[in-house]
Amino acid sequence: MANSFDVIVVGSGPGGYVAAIRAAQLGKKVAIVERENLGGICLNWGCIPTKALLKSAQVYEYMQHAKDYGLTVEKFGADFPAVVKRSRDVADGMSKGVQFLMKKNKIETIFGNARVTKDKKVEVTLNEGGKKEVLTAPHIILATGARSRSLDHMKIDGKKIIGYRDAMVLPSMPKSMIVVGSGAIGSEFAYFYTAMGTKVTLIEYMPHLVPVEDEDVSKQLERSFKKMGMEILTGAEVTKTDTSGAGVKATLKTAKGEVQLEADVLLSAVGIVANIENLGLEEAGIKVEKGKVVTDDYYQTSVPGIYAIGDMTKGQALAHVASAEGIICVEKICGHHPEALDYNNIPGCTYTSPEIASVGYTEKAAKAAGYEVRIGKFPYSASGKASAAGQKDGFVKLIFDKKYGELLGAHLIGYNVTEMIAELVVARKLETTGHEIIKAVHPHPTMSEAVMEAAAAAYDEVIHL
Repeated sequence: MANSFDVIVVGSGPGGYVAAIRAAQLGKKVAIVERENLGGICLNWGCIPTKALLKSAQVYEYMQHAKDYGLTVEKFGADFPAVVKRSRDVADGMSKGVQFLMKKNKIETIFGNARVTKDKKVEVTLNEGGKKEVLTAPHIILATGARSRSLDHMKIDGKKIIGYRDAMVLPSMPKSMIVVGSGAIGSEFAYFYTAMGTKVTLIEYMPHLVPVEDEDVSKQLERSFKKMGMEILTGAEVTKTDTSGAGVKATLKTAKGEVQLEADVLLSAVGIVANIENLGLEEAGIKVEKGKVVTDDYYQTSVPGIYAIGDMTKGQALAHVASAEGIICVEKICGHHPEALDYNNIPGCTYTSPEIASVGYTEKAAKAAGYEVRIGKFPYSASGKASAAGQKDGFVKLIFDKKYGELLGAHLIGYNVTEMIAELVVARKLETTGHEIIKAVHPHPTMSEAVMEAAAAAYDEVIHL
């Protein structure tokens, strides 16, 4: 049958398209259903285009500080629409790359809205013409991702109160902006707009910025942001917004009392909500808890033959987590014996300047878990490569179990740290000890030798500090 497959994947983000390709590699006949653009939010409205925006901001900062490098730049400026266009072009190129991969792996791509029926089929309302098609497969993988959370007192209207999608394609650069929420999305946009010249106020409900990170990292980011001219308000909650005037007014509750702020635009970055509506989950009998689909360790839902991966499940809402889950899910379907994902060894990256990268326990969490710890910290100010690059803000902090020397956590902030964290993810996977990191010769001069120096600092063997 033309509409019969071995595996149907609903959603083509970094979970869905990776699952589809892996299934095709393992000899399965695969269809993927997408309602918008191949590559999902990550490639089109998230990971990739934001990094393009951030690179433009970084280059602009370099031009502003050209004298620090002995260079003279006579005239330069920011063409905001051109910056946005470059970001969209990068995203379009990546989406076309996924189209190529679908064809290469002989995966049938169907554009439309899908829902699971109670007899375990997939009904698709096609984008073109609105005609309905019914697809069948013994294995259905749901990978529909998530979207910006909209709060009643801070409703996203796309003009004065915006979400991350709107923030990527504003027609002109606002003079002032309030960013609510300092997770990865909020902090990245706060950095981008500050670097481009917008007056930004960053608001965080918790006592520290990037609250999931180690407190030392949070404090360093706050120092770096303030140095840029960003205003920071932590321990603050937006209780009311007013968009009746020219811009937006926000009322905040803080420890010091009520505060009123005004700006051209407010970016709501207060988290995400899973896309689980209109999928037929309830009719199909698929269990949902707290807005997420419930699965086992290999992503099967409460209905055999139907699986869920990515942001719609309980794991970290990260592209690389969705991809890993998709591969594990498919390999299990195909009779392989994949290892369940270790959610305590997932790297997290925030692409501000300075960058943040971390994996494993924070110092506070390690102590709360009952570990006696050794802490090693090496500042970028003592790194020759960081000094040469003019990027001395930041550090590498490593947390070891005092008893066995096991690496419990790694917390990096500084230039290029998102490219350095993988070493520490592998080290934790292999149960590497502090002494093994110290004795693994790192190249000089590099940013990455700060990892070796931080390990040495934990054992009072550091040389360059």
